[in-house]
Amino acid sequence: MKLGDFMTKTMDDKQFEQKHLDQILKMIRAKQAELSASIQSAEGEAKNLNSHFFDDVKLDYDGYSTSMETALSIHQQQQLLDEREHAWQHAARQLSTVKKLVQKPYFARVDFQEGSAEPETIYIGLGSFADQNDHFLIYDWRAPISSIYYDGKLGQVSYMSPEGEITIEMTKKRQFMIEDGKIVNMFDTNESIGDQMLLEVLGEKSSTQMKSIVTTIQREQNKIIRNTSADLLFVQGAAGSGKTSAILQRIAYLLYRYRGNLTSSDVIMFSPNQLFNDYIKNVLPEMGEQNMVQMTYWQFVARRLPGMQVENLFDQFEDDNANSAISQFKDSTSFFKLLDHYTKRLNQRGVIFKNIYFRDHKRPFFTKEKISELYYSFNDNYNLSNRIDATREELIKALNRKINAETKKNWVVDTIQSLSQEQLNELYDRPDQEFDSEEKEEKFLSRKIVIKALDKVFQQIRRNNFVNMRAQYLHFLRTVPKMTALSKWHISSTDWAEHVASVKESFMKHDIHMNDVSAYLYLYDLITGRQVDYEMRYAFIDEIQDYTPFQLCYLKYNFPRAKFTMLGDLNQAIFTKDESRNLLKQINGLFDPEKTVVVQLTKSYRSTKQLTDFTRQILRQGEKIEAFDRQGPKPVFWGRQTTTAAIDVIDQLLKENQQANLTTTIIAKDLAAAKKVAQKLKDLGTKVTLIATANQRLAVGTLVIPSYLAKGLEFDAVIMWGASAANYHRLDETQLVYTITSRAMYKLDLVYTGARSPLLEVDQGTFEEK
Repeated sequence: MKLGDFMTKTMDDKQFEQKHLDQILKMIRAKQAELSASIQSAEGEAKNLNSHFFDDVKLDYDGYSTSMETALSIHQQQQLLDEREHAWQHAARQLSTVKKLVQKPYFARVDFQEGSAEPETIYIGLGSFADQNDHFLIYDWRAPISSIYYDGKLGQVSYMSPEGEITIEMTKKRQFMIEDGKIVNMFDTNESIGDQMLLEVLGEKSSTQMKSIVTTIQREQNKIIRNTSADLLFVQGAAGSGKTSAILQRIAYLLYRYRGNLTSSDVIMFSPNQLFNDYIKNVLPEMGEQNMVQMTYWQFVARRLPGMQVENLFDQFEDDNANSAISQFKDSTSFFKLLDHYTKRLNQRGVIFKNIYFRDHKRPFFTKEKISELYYSFNDNYNLSNRIDATREELIKALNRKINAETKKNWVVDTIQSLSQEQLNELYDRPDQEFDSEEKEEKFLSRKIVIKALDKVFQQIRRNNFVNMRAQYLHFLRTVPKMTALSKWHISSTDWAEHVASVKESFMKHDIHMNDVSAYLYLYDLITGRQVDYEMRYAFIDEIQDYTPFQLCYLKYNFPRAKFTMLGDLNQAIFTKDESRNLLKQINGLFDPEKTVVVQLTKSYRSTKQLTDFTRQILRQGEKIEAFDRQGPKPVFWGRQTTTAAIDVIDQLLKENQQANLTTTIIAKDLAAAKKVAQKLKDLGTKVTLIATANQRLAVGTLVIPSYLAKGLEFDAVIMWGASAANYHRLDETQLVYTITSRAMYKLDLVYTGARSPLLEVDQGTFEEK
């Protein structure tokens, strides 16, 4: 075909596609108007039904009971209301989809033929849209047939339908970029998603919220999204390989695939910090789905320990002993198994109790000795949870038996005499309550006062507060050397004894370290028989490299019926450092190997080729990373003699980036350095926002952020502050340096004083110096 003929054909094709788009948009807008009217009408009917609810209800009261006819009449009216409500909700959901389709009706067209059947053409978009005869004009990207667009090249392609595997012959794959009802660009491709489309989408500027990647899902990402068979799907992906995006699309896909049986409350996602939760909060709603249950691991454990201060991200990062031999031991699956072993012994002896007090803090109401005697009085066939239940029951019975004796005590008489008339009235069952005698009235009031006062004791029993958990956990730690050889972990008995003493000291200050909190809660759960969550169907864990094997064991214990998806980049372990390398090996016993799928994403889409070529050299033993062919400037080192000169460099860079319309984030090693650089820039009159905690919102404009809060985020331009040997010299900080530098999408500047960090020794040709 000559170039002229090719151009004419392209023009004809574009005109044809624009005409088709115009027709579809006309139908979508008509549907939008119809749904809006239908919703208004349904709302009006519901309001009318509510206001005249009893007009058509036949009331027939006989004493206190309602006749069967009356009950049926009310039931019918209620059914009518429920039907209207259901119709309204269904129309509202449809309207939400239609509004999205008005913006961008579809992004792809696929032509195919199944066997000798007629050739077919389908269009794929963010939601489904059908005409009056239920003939699909647009298919939801999650529909089974849509997978051929993501998975296959032209020719024979298979996809899984509800009836089983279907093989078809795909003859065309066309991609569209549509803006304001016009086809801005379109191109045919043989690949999953053409590089041209990817380049256009990736070239868009970053914002404070992550966007949906539905239009640019790659073949390997599609495997992750549509997997329904694995009990454990483990995704190892390079920085910027689209791990998190693919996982969010996976959640949307599962909610679509199992609609009616799976809701967003059956899905939980653990993310690295609250900032990240804020960053991804719009992705699922963009696809018409509600957000899943979302929290950080810290929130998951800390909410159960309101009386203790749980070590947060800042404390963890600042803790220099985080990678000691003891930490590695306590973070392991071996430590998890030791707890199981320890609790089995507690059936015979060893549970530590504490006194329960009431009013007098010198004389216990129930002594710990009495509680222990009660706890171990039950048969040998009782397990720990049976024992705690039975003990609680017996203590409540004993509490009830003590009520009468307590009513005769002086404090009760004194309380009655001190009450105002208003307070007395609150104790009576009804305002006009009468008694045969003063004695009976006093007896009634005494009982009410005692029961109310004893409620504190009742709550302590109900919440298992008679178990001395802190002493129990310390007892477990002291027992550890008798259960295992600490020398295997290169830990001496003296080191261990000192460590137990430091844990005790923390407890006395109401502090608990992150590598104690999971074990502490697991021990509590085993002793008290706390119910685990059998309802949760899918659990997603992002940035898996910063989780310990113990934490993963504990999450699996908490959600025993959930299928797990774990994703992360083992090159970016900030808190677990080198331990992340054998993570999969340590947890493989938790899941059936036959139902474990490991997917590796090696291509990085976030950054330009220049940035990826630079950052991957930082890793000494890193996973393989391929650069996507998107061009940009080389990273630049800015070495200066003084802090003032270095700050001036940053100030100048911010002005240049702003002119180029790039959003910039300055990433410092820790919070102290972030505060310092933010203040110095503010002194120069430069507007920056310091992100000091994970609970802050990602503001628009220039951000200054400590490294451990940057996980999972991406920015047009990144300035690494303090890239010096003084700041980064330890080999185990390699992953941290990689994480900081790989946040940049287009431009990276590294500013430092003194000598440059030895961890940044890379090929001379991959950077510039200024």
